[in-house]
Amino acid sequence: MSEAIAFLPPRPEVLSRRAEILADLKGLVPQGRLVEERNALVPFETDGFIAYRRRPLAVVLPETTAQVAAVMKYCHRYGIPVVPRGAGTSLSGGAIPQEDAVVLGLSAMTRIIEVDYANRCATVQAGVTNLAISDAVGADGYFYAPDPSSQLACTIGGNIAMNSGGAHCLKYGVTTNNLLGVKMVLVDGTVVDLGGKHLDAEGYDLLGLVCGSEGQLGIVTEATVRLLAKPEGARPVLFGFDSAEEAGSCVADVIGAGIIPVAIEFMDKPAIEICEAFAKAGYPLDVEALLIVEVEGSEAEMDAMLAAIVEIAKRHGVKTVRESQSATEAALIWKGRKSAFGATGRIADYICMDGTVPLSKLAYVLRKTSEIIDRYGLRVANVFHAGDGNMHPLILYNINDPEDAAKAEAAGMEILKLCVDAGGCLTGEHGVGIEKRDLMLHQFTQVDLDQQMAVRSAFDADWILNPSKVFPLEGRA
Repeated sequence: MSEAIAFLPPRPEVLSRRAEILADLKGLVPQGRLVEERNALVPFETDGFIAYRRRPLAVVLPETTAQVAAVMKYCHRYGIPVVPRGAGTSLSGGAIPQEDAVVLGLSAMTRIIEVDYANRCATVQAGVTNLAISDAVGADGYFYAPDPSSQLACTIGGNIAMNSGGAHCLKYGVTTNNLLGVKMVLVDGTVVDLGGKHLDAEGYDLLGLVCGSEGQLGIVTEATVRLLAKPEGARPVLFGFDSAEEAGSCVADVIGAGIIPVAIEFMDKPAIEICEAFAKAGYPLDVEALLIVEVEGSEAEMDAMLAAIVEIAKRHGVKTVRESQSATEAALIWKGRKSAFGATGRIADYICMDGTVPLSKLAYVLRKTSEIIDRYGLRVANVFHAGDGNMHPLILYNINDPEDAAKAEAAGMEILKLCVDAGGCLTGEHGVGIEKRDLMLHQFTQVDLDQQMAVRSAFDADWILNPSKVFPLEGRA
């Protein structure tokens, strides 16, 4: 286990009362909803950021907002840290617990409460998976737009915590652009409703504050999300280039020309080969970089948009242009892209970075990323949401080799600093968690962080909600 990132020391007064705490928690949730045996706690030690793990004090799996409120009220009373957890797909360590923490898992809260087509929204419990919403309304011609690669497993509560995006965020936005309201349990067990079915809430934009707050302001138990009508048609197209720099420059010129496809995804050669070996999607293997560009609308609209994009791609020496010819082929193209992280995990351990850069700097950052990786003697597979500059370099390494792991982490930190120095930011959709926590001062001044921590303290004065995350441990307000 790597020790490069520190955690807050466990509270002795909590650890010493474990038996009493477990007995009390059993009375707050239904039978079978408390996980306490040592071996049963192992799956909750880590999340998608597997380089780190800590075994929690206990795990509770409530089914209702009232049960969440009861647990929060109890933990607040006795100063017990609480770590909210959805499906555990966080790639920044956002759901990794501590030894003195109760993990509050929302995976049992899977009810779709209401679908309201008149107001084009749905209200769901926080444990509902992202994809389940689109599946529930698809037959009626609607869908939920945010689509993280983990959408089959990741939950709405986790999406809200990290403000997740996905391939189609270029046109439809990320979670905050598709979230209308939440029911949230505050640290003392108080239940509040923010927003609703209307497009904008009165007063301060507390909903905007909560979305992306990484579970440090409260526990979201229900969400009201926007539903959109399915487009008339959609068509993904593969564009192959002889260099990653040309592909990156093509993306910048497409957006610069005022053309907004529904998605522009990037893969470099290692990523292409990894995903093609897994999905057999028909990706060209004789190119150095691949763009998946999807357009939607009527046939005439799609033809016109693609014609304009092809002309721009030609100016950047495009080698391959291949349109999907059927719904099956389109599904395969997206299966390859959305399987990228899992497919990479078949061949190596990896750290998935998540920095965002201005489109004009894509080619530059890709080149510098390659130089950083080469200097550390590692390998990288680049796959990311190119349309909004959200980069996801997958740094390949051997997790069982401490020296290799240290190199991977150091290279990742350099890449994130590169993103900030290029005019971007530390995270686009994965959140800060523990992974980027100690880089926050590279993007923000201490004054900036003090203001952010003051807001956090207003919601949770004792900092028991998701401790050790987001803010550097030194210099906390």
